[in-house]
Amino acid sequence: MFNSPDEVAQALAGTGYLADSATATTVFLAASLQRPILVEGPAGVGKTELAKAVAQASGSELIRLQCYEGLDEARALYEWNYKKQLLRIQSSTAASSSWEQTHDDIFTEEFLLTRPLLSAIRRDGPTVLLIDEADKTDVEVEALLLEVLSEFQVTIPELGTVTATRRPFVVVTSNATRELSEALKRRCLYLHIGYPAPEREREIVLARVPGIAAELAEQVVHTAAALRGLELKKAPSVSETIDWARTLLALGVDDLDDAATARTLGVVLKHVSDHERAAKELGLPAATG
Repeated sequence: MFNSPDEVAQALAGTGYLADSATATTVFLAASLQRPILVEGPAGVGKTELAKAVAQASGSELIRLQCYEGLDEARALYEWNYKKQLLRIQSSTAASSSWEQTHDDIFTEEFLLTRPLLSAIRRDGPTVLLIDEADKTDVEVEALLLEVLSEFQVTIPELGTVTATRRPFVVVTSNATRELSEALKRRCLYLHIGYPAPEREREIVLARVPGIAAELAEQVVHTAAALRGLELKKAPSVSETIDWARTLLALGVDDLDDAATARTLGVVLKHVSDHERAAKELGLPAATG
């Protein structure tokens, strides 16, 4: 997929994703060793975007498993099309077919509904499998991932074991709202993505917001860093910094003074208590709408 960390950095930059040395090296090693990456960090710092950028840079199809509380095997791996099976059973009964014949007939590919994990395993082409926000699932769900992440295979009792002919590039993301199991971590390379240094974030804004002036990008990044230094319920993410820059560009603002900051603060702060603290600590005027 990639020949060196430098090639990774260049390829990702071509998609608009500016990777630091640690990120580029981890992606290179994951591709070379065929190991999943566990990417942890605050929400909105580019974890999901990394998987998308790798897919775009490598010409791979992105398959995404969005994790959530209550996710189960049927939504992650596969399930049988029960309605279609029932119709076949009714048809076979009318034709006086034996149960053994009917059983063998309904547990076939025709009735199998593949979900993200199985879909990624079965693909012959280059694939990036994104297991997004794994920390939001129940602990039991991690067991579903272990066979996939260690052996790159899925066992279907009625059909047998499906083994990947071409291993997908796997990115597992976590916002660290709970600790993932050691068994899962052991199968992955680890990468932590935090808030970037101001210089790096400025480069990101300039790359992702065409047409923005360098001085305005500097102001946006500086103000976002100041907000992150406050005791907020939810600090601004990098994606929100980018949104802020786009907002200012759309409004024709070329100077992020206190008035402009107060007027557009809702782009980066989403809790009223955070607005109140920011106004107090930064000395912002009351927004007039």
